[in-house]
Amino acid sequence: MKDLNNCVVAEIQISYKPAISDKPVIKSALDAYTIMRKYFNPETIAYKEQLVIMYLNNEGRVIGVYGLSEGGTKYTIVDIKIVFAIALNTASSAFIIAHNHPSGSLKPSQADIDLTNRLKEAAKFMDIRLLDHLIISPFGREFFSFENNEIT
Repeated sequence: MKDLNNCVVAEIQISYKPAISDKPVIKSALDAYTIMRKYFNPETIAYKEQLVIMYLNNEGRVIGVYGLSEGGTKYTIVDIKIVFAIALNTASSAFIIAHNHPSGSLKPSQADIDLTNRLKEAAKFMDIRLLDHLIISPFGREFFSFENNEIT
């Protein structure tokens, strides 16, 4: 048996360093869209799917925004473990996800609906709420809100 007195293991450090002093309150899908749209790469939004997450405190104030992934023309990968690792690390009470459809279509795909349901279900176990899922068009100021359209 190995002597554990001389065993070295990795130290885990959890840190979150908020950089914003004025944290806006999100009261609507339009509020979320207005902030989150800025985090999409304007040079690739019309041909690559991107997924951005906004994390909120219990009062609906923005804790931060994280660009989770950038994929191809039809989809991007969403690692649910990372979504919730960040939520837990920042002590978020809620989050909103947004992704673009390079085609400009605002119609949710079955994969979009399935992802939303999986995130909502997983969030329940951690007492975190998924408030909305936005689909953003690269053309103009158009977006689709799952919450406003009562999807899922």
